[in-house]
Amino acid sequence: MGLKIYGIGASRATRPLWAALELGVPFEHIATPYAGGATRTPEFLAINPNGHIPAVVDERPEGPVTVWESMACTLYIVSQYGTGDEGIAPANALEEAEALRWSFWTVTEVEKDALTVLMHRMVMPEERRKPELAEAAEKSLLVPLAVLEQHLQHQHAQGKAYLAADRFTVADLCVASVVSWVRPAPDVLAQFPAIDAWLTACIERPAHKQARGMK
Repeated sequence: MGLKIYGIGASRATRPLWAALELGVPFEHIATPYAGGATRTPEFLAINPNGHIPAVVDERPEGPVTVWESMACTLYIVSQYGTGDEGIAPANALEEAEALRWSFWTVTEVEKDALTVLMHRMVMPEERRKPELAEAAEKSLLVPLAVLEQHLQHQHAQGKAYLAADRFTVADLCVASVVSWVRPAPDVLAQFPAIDAWLTACIERPAHKQARGMK
């Protein structure tokens, strides 16, 4: 038996790496960068024929379980290795629903524009950046971020500092891993103080910093 996570911290693989570290689950990190052809080898394509990281292989008594897609990998790890004893795993049906809906929400409503901001404000070489694309993405993000801000404010009114509970859970991990890509646009986050404070609390967690540094 054993859990293997393919990817590197500077990618969507941060999500399952972060989850495993938060849970204290022993795992083998198989460094697999997205550049340089590592995801196009026959060996990796046998694991994920899409040729993308992350991928998770969980060796179990009934046989190996393979998972693709970063959110699916993360939710799988938490479902199989987490417990509801004040950890990051959902403790009840309400928290499970919050983890599912916010994880899917962040992929459909936030990720595309957040990635555009990240790439055209910070990651790409300056001569290749297109500020007009970043500006359009930032404008589009105002709508879903307002939804998230409203939810966090509602949670605060209920005495809860996080998305699904009064503690950090996998719902926060999944959403923060995407919303953090908006940080190169500080003027946008400044409009959403609840998000800004919540995001800082999430990404300052030691497990996140450790995951991001895995190469």
